[in-house]
Amino acid sequence: MITCVKCQKPDSVLKAGFVRGRQRYLCKACDYHFTEEKPGPAPERRRAQTTIGDVAKAVGVASSTVSRALNGHTDISPTTRQAILDAARQLDYQPNLLAQSLKSRETHTLGVLIPDIERPFFATVVSGIQEVANEAGYRVMITQSKESYRTEVSNVQALVASQVDGLLICHSRETENFDHVQSSACRGIPVVHFDRVSNAVDSAKVILDDWNGAFNITEHLIQQGAQRIAILAGPESLLISRNRLAGYQSALKRYNMPLRPEYEVHIEFQTAQAEAALDAWLALPEPPDAIFAINYTNAFDLLVALKKRHVRVPQDVAVVGFGDEFMAAMIEPGLTTVDLHPYRIGQQAARLILEQLHLKEQFQPRTFVISGDLIIRQSSLKAAVDMFALGI
Repeated sequence: MITCVKCQKPDSVLKAGFVRGRQRYLCKACDYHFTEEKPGPAPERRRAQTTIGDVAKAVGVASSTVSRALNGHTDISPTTRQAILDAARQLDYQPNLLAQSLKSRETHTLGVLIPDIERPFFATVVSGIQEVANEAGYRVMITQSKESYRTEVSNVQALVASQVDGLLICHSRETENFDHVQSSACRGIPVVHFDRVSNAVDSAKVILDDWNGAFNITEHLIQQGAQRIAILAGPESLLISRNRLAGYQSALKRYNMPLRPEYEVHIEFQTAQAEAALDAWLALPEPPDAIFAINYTNAFDLLVALKKRHVRVPQDVAVVGFGDEFMAAMIEPGLTTVDLHPYRIGQQAARLILEQLHLKEQFQPRTFVISGDLIIRQSSLKAAVDMFALGI
């Protein structure tokens, strides 16, 4: 027998259909509709996070004593400190990072913005950053722009809103406006630039020795007997593209070789654009006998495209790149390139941001230059050409 939930009378309740799978009732005595609530399993009680107070209660000391012990203060006896650490471990105590950051105004988190985490160069830079940051007790929050200016701006805003202590930034190839990384936009958060930097921002920087790297690899091609050296450059807006182009041009001038405009092509680092440039060069009355791709991925594109077109490397055309990773040694022929030491770049960028956080207003922004090493492989060697000619 069903009792009315309102007037509690059991003999005037009638069934009145179903509502959402539950039986509906009508009490004639008080004209009240209601449904029968089926008791379900009691909701699982959420486990509360262990607090400093819980640890203090377990050990029998004051909360302030637990706090000092967990923060490494020396005024706690070794026995008490060990008892507190054991209790914290057994109770799975986790510090409240939000509360700590609100109190100290520090999150011990560094924000990192890179163009593309899938590229080995940037992944290795991040590894270098993490090593130094972790040793200093900092966490790393990584974002990527995917070479989009709008995404870069959005990511910087998100990192600033997350109250990171410092920002390490490598700009997208679309970025030409740097207002979003000015001090006012970043609310005074320290900024360190690496690889793709902006001279419009007064920040510490870690850059590659692009000019000398490009000069050395172009000089290598000249010394191997190349007479018509083309360059597959990147966007003209990128400082690294302009610096590598300048190093290439200086090497040609040093050896009294002409600068031929038809041999200089700027692309957005896209495979299709690299292949289009190659086809245009091969169609010239005097096609290049060597090509310098300032981006190693485009050098791979050229090696594959030349093979499809039955053009031999290095016998017909030598190919060199800029930036070394494991594929450069595995591809056939092995790619001559410049090792940019991305891990070292990441380490130095992290050290600079930590120094800036420590010194604050006393920090003087400065630029570190990382020199690359020329790695010579078969894709450019005249000796390799001679071996082919001799059938060795």
